[in-house]
Amino acid sequence: MFQPLTKPDLGAASADAQIYCRPTCFVDRPHELDDDCLRIADTMVWFAAWHVSLRDDGVVRSAIVTVAEWTDWIAAMPDPLAAAAAAQRAGVLRPRGALQLGGRTIRLNEPQLMGILNVTPDSFSDGGKHIDVFAAAEAGFAMGSAGAAIIDVGGESTRPGAPLVWEGDEIKRIEGVVAALANGGVAVSIDTRKAAVMEAALAAGARIVNDISALRYDDRAMEVVVHAGCPVVLMHAPSAKSDPHEGGDYEHVLFDVYDMLAERVSACIAAGVDPARIIVDPGLGFGKGVGDNLALVNGMALFHTLGCPILFGASRKRMIGALDNEAAADQRLGGTVALHYQAAAQGAQLLRVHDIAENRQALRVWRGLRDAALTA
Repeated sequence: MFQPLTKPDLGAASADAQIYCRPTCFVDRPHELDDDCLRIADTMVWFAAWHVSLRDDGVVRSAIVTVAEWTDWIAAMPDPLAAAAAAQRAGVLRPRGALQLGGRTIRLNEPQLMGILNVTPDSFSDGGKHIDVFAAAEAGFAMGSAGAAIIDVGGESTRPGAPLVWEGDEIKRIEGVVAALANGGVAVSIDTRKAAVMEAALAAGARIVNDISALRYDDRAMEVVVHAGCPVVLMHAPSAKSDPHEGGDYEHVLFDVYDMLAERVSACIAAGVDPARIIVDPGLGFGKGVGDNLALVNGMALFHTLGCPILFGASRKRMIGALDNEAAADQRLGGTVALHYQAAAQGAQLLRVHDIAENRQALRVWRGLRDAALTA
């Protein structure tokens, strides 16, 4: 349950208490606030306050703390909480720079689109459309021309109830498509949780590994990523087993997802992954109900405290249908654009979508509004 947080509560916190400092109170004219607002990384998003939450013995206490009040609140915290809060603040402010993907430079100071290219017969919204190598490559090039900075190629459906695909079959599905796109100058990401598929895709020209299990499913996956030195997307799913949707019992979904991603970021850094090459994804729809997904969207700015770029993917997901009379997957474009616009407004750097042109247009409107506010 939630309760108000006061400074004395911080001093009385137990040794096991955890602090979460989420940027909030976003502002579009930071020059009017001078030092009373902060910038999320090197994005075009500024905020004037922190939503500070103390999680202690099953109780969550929260308060809105302005940027100007931050130092006083830090002083009221025990040393472990103060250190954690300071690290989270530093994570938010740390510039994310750019992704260097072969000859392509993907700058993350404004949202970039990642196009979804499923070369599967059974993906939830586009299964069977791109199983031919030529057709899949043409679709990937078309997404690039429409504005996708990265094409994410996947050879296994991870929808609820989907069968596990043998890694040899998955390699056959993706290898030619990845090679064709990479040879054509496209920045390619491989959407897989299997080390052998990662290796084959990287050899074919993929530059990013996008793993729904956050490198937990395959014991060799971490080794492959470290050896390749490539960027990696760590996504939250409640299970690292065959069905990534298993589990999904949360005490507090935002904080539980955050804690898991924080642990995986730390594990990757300890294994030798360059921190600047780690991207996090809260995993909308994976073992999460509609209420869970909405909580993650509303609280998404918390993940900036990890110091990593955020990948956000809500394209055509079931939550949209659940909120709109069970609209079919191919009738969820409006909800998709709305959710990704919300993510952009909270500073998400990468948006994973099916419909490039429509989401690109929404981002251009978003950018126009930001530019107008900053220059008016």
